[in-house]
Amino acid sequence: MGGGLRYGDLSEIRERLSPEEERFEARRRTGGLFAGPLLFLALLAVPPWGEGTAARLPAVAAWILVWWITEAVPIPVTALLAPTLLVLLRIVPAQEALAPFGDPVIFLFLGSFLLAEAMMVHGLDRRFALLLLASPRVGSSPRRLLFAFCLLALLLSMWLSNSATTAMLYPIALGVLATLRRLSGEGETGGRRLPYGTGLLLACAFASSAGGIGTPVGTPPNLIALGFLEKVGGVSLSFFQWMALTLPLVLLLCGALFVVLAFLFPAPHASFAGLRDILLAERRTLPPLSRGEKNTLLAFLLAVLFWILPGVVALAAGAEAPVSRFLKAALPEGIVALGAASLLFVLPVDFRRRTFTLTWNQASRIDWGTLLLFGGGLSLGSALFRSGLAEALGGNLVALFGARSPLALSFLFTAVAIVVTEAASNTAAATVLVPLAIAAAKAAGVSPLEPAVSCALGCSMAFMLPVSTPPNAIVYGSGEVRILDMAKAGLLLDLLAFFAIPLLIHGMAALLLPGGPP
Repeated sequence: MGGGLRYGDLSEIRERLSPEEERFEARRRTGGLFAGPLLFLALLAVPPWGEGTAARLPAVAAWILVWWITEAVPIPVTALLAPTLLVLLRIVPAQEALAPFGDPVIFLFLGSFLLAEAMMVHGLDRRFALLLLASPRVGSSPRRLLFAFCLLALLLSMWLSNSATTAMLYPIALGVLATLRRLSGEGETGGRRLPYGTGLLLACAFASSAGGIGTPVGTPPNLIALGFLEKVGGVSLSFFQWMALTLPLVLLLCGALFVVLAFLFPAPHASFAGLRDILLAERRTLPPLSRGEKNTLLAFLLAVLFWILPGVVALAAGAEAPVSRFLKAALPEGIVALGAASLLFVLPVDFRRRTFTLTWNQASRIDWGTLLLFGGGLSLGSALFRSGLAEALGGNLVALFGARSPLALSFLFTAVAIVVTEAASNTAAATVLVPLAIAAAKAAGVSPLEPAVSCALGCSMAFMLPVSTPPNAIVYGSGEVRILDMAKAGLLLDLLAFFAIPLLIHGMAALLLPGGPP
């Protein structure tokens, strides 16, 4: 079982697409490259809304949204274009346009990315994977092994990016598949596609996307929703509250993933005894827990403890209790993330050589583009709300679809998010759609919590196409997954998500926040 694709290398992911898919991607990006500026000029010439500087805002929004959806240029570059245009067209002053790049949520992103990088640098994620998969009870049963892949991807992607999780599990799944072929006498690279192998690989991709919704730091759309809810929705959710809202959905998706994949891609009848022995042998090659792994585990556990502690105490003692208010003020999630990440640079691996758990060269490999995207998206979103354009769009959506309750709006924006995210980046989709969900809720006079959270979760349900999300592209590139198989399983999961997300989020919000959102 060799190394896998590194999660940040999108060029390698694109190389895994077929020529037809590459041509589609090229046409999409080229069309968007010209459509964005042309639409910008047209809306400047004939403003559809407002007067004065606010009349120029739809032109800016249109250009940015077209480039985000088509990925005509790198998405983070488009995010930087948003505040640039806002200032050049004198819609907002520079200080106001750039302030969101210093939002506390940015630093929650930053700290969690550094913790995830340390896990990958020291192999803590792979150790965890092998400890579970090489368990005697797991490795001896094909269905238990499939469920273990689903569960493992879900658990890891709650803290790592979905691309990183898939890239780490992908070579392990291919190793399992090669072993099954060898045990069945076909050789490691037999020409016959094994349905069970398709299921294993799809488990890695699908569960990595689904598991990210379980924590605020699991995937960017979660923090985008939290940021917009706090800035323009007037709703503040803690780390613990987000997990309490979403974990039932994560567990449901885990079970559904297993059932769908086990039914569509049945296990071989051959004995798994040989596979279990090979996994155990792989597990025995793991060296003892290194100093770097221990340091990383310590920093990670401290971060998780202090992320959820204020919420647990508030649940036990009451949100207005002095200790609850003290912990909420003293332990904001962004500061906890920065504190835990800072430990990585001071906890030594070899103090005599001044070697520490994480170096800056390693830290510089994190996904800085997501930080820029969030800042640019929040800058544009804040301008849309301040000008009144977001509320106007939200009111039009409410009038068009007749959705006026939180549940109806949640269904509407979950459906739109699932459709959009199949063709666009989940982060870009959330940046575009979450502000609209909040605006529609405000126009209807209801809480924006359920529609915004449902919309963000829907943006992670990209299951049908290789181009929908990097995890899908990674496993599709193995040659073991047909597009038809991915689309068939993905459609079933999309349909389940469409019904489950609004109902569960609405139910959990009523249970956890009976007096309304904080």
